[in-house]
Amino acid sequence: MEVSPPATDRNDPGQALTESRLIYFSSTSENTSRFVAKLGREVARIPLYAKDAPLLATRPFVLVVPTYGGTGGEGSVPKQVIRFLNNPQNRKLLRGVIGAGNTNFGDNYCMAADIIAAKCQVPHLYRFELMGTPEDVTRVNQGLDKFWTRLSQTQK
Repeated sequence: MEVSPPATDRNDPGQALTESRLIYFSSTSENTSRFVAKLGREVARIPLYAKDAPLLATRPFVLVVPTYGGTGGEGSVPKQVIRFLNNPQNRKLLRGVIGAGNTNFGDNYCMAADIIAAKCQVPHLYRFELMGTPEDVTRVNQGLDKFWTRLSQTQK
């Protein structure tokens, strides 16, 4: 499914609103974007450039985030994701993280998701390499369905 263009907030035309339950960041490599497209879900992308309207989540979501190089975690979380999560509303609606990475990073593999999960006290739900495999797509889709079902049952 394609990324639905986020609506703009009438109160703040500089914000792009999304009701998507799956929000992701992808660098110019587009690896994460290609993986997310295979899921066939409605998604929203965190803007790549600071000049773009910031994304504002309006309902609970899972974040898909790649890890950038870096040693010991420093520099692992993309600046755009940090900016997105620095918004209290976005941080409050985060329910889980899926990490993308490269096993060549060794101990830093999917570290951005580890860091976000720890700081925001949400589960690190899954990790996949680069653009993922067909098995990763199946597992993530099944996992997200179970995750949202379980979450809706515990919040009743």
